[in-house]
Amino acid sequence: RTVKLKLESLQITGSFKLRGAMNKLLSLSEEQKTRGVIAVSTGNHGKGVAYASSLLGIKSTIYMSSMVPQYRKEAIESLGAKVEIIGSNSDEADLHAREVSKKENIILIHPFDDEDIIAGQGTVGLEMLKEFPEVDTVIIPTSGGGLIGGIALALKLQKPSVKVIAVSMERGPSMYESLKHGKPVDVEELETLADCLGGSIGLDNQYTFNIAKEIIDDFVLVDEDKIAEGIRLNFLEHRLVTEGAAATSVMVVKDHLSSHLGKNIICLICGGNIESKLFTKIIS
Repeated sequence: RTVKLKLESLQITGSFKLRGAMNKLLSLSEEQKTRGVIAVSTGNHGKGVAYASSLLGIKSTIYMSSMVPQYRKEAIESLGAKVEIIGSNSDEADLHAREVSKKENIILIHPFDDEDIIAGQGTVGLEMLKEFPEVDTVIIPTSGGGLIGGIALALKLQKPSVKVIAVSMERGPSMYESLKHGKPVDVEELETLADCLGGSIGLDNQYTFNIAKEIIDDFVLVDEDKIAEGIRLNFLEHRLVTEGAAATSVMVVKDHLSSHLGKNIICLICGGNIESKLFTKIIS
């Protein structure tokens, strides 16, 4: 069995989110760019939008809830975006951003449920096939579904036999619960080491739920101990600093958590934005 890691944690903003953000911003008209953009983020999407905006000379404001760690807020501000803390969870921040977008006619860059974002994240899938044509299984950390949706479409349109395995944490897996209920449902946002995978897929989800329903072959949940073990494994075996979300994919292989595992596997390491104190505590 060959297992390769796709290191999106080494992107300049520390996660894959830059791809979708850049693709979306490039699709805007000059008038839209002049007005600026807004986004709601638990961290990585905000960094992607902030960095892409600064490269293109577009003004950006990122809204986040009080649940988001302080270091993530500071990281986004350092990339040139204005950050505003709204509400106690991402749904409240999202509601506020929608109102601002409507009232001021400013584009709201959705973190996942947007065709340009999904296509941008799908470039990961194109690279997977190009660099490892023999791939028969991919394991993708899954939250709102933009990443797994884009990658799965890019892969299966060219190689339909590839198995796509979603992985999330046991504590508040929105897409998993939605697929189980056959429609988008809200889940309680709980504290987890994989906090990047938290938040709702949205009850008015337009794209990612249907893509996930059609295209995901298996969905695995991992507990907090396994996420911590994955963070340690990535560091000790590969000298990689990874956030909790990015530690989930390797655990599916290590502990044989899916019956769909093939012989040529790619685990997506989606990001490396973890607080140094937390990382040190887990490693030690």
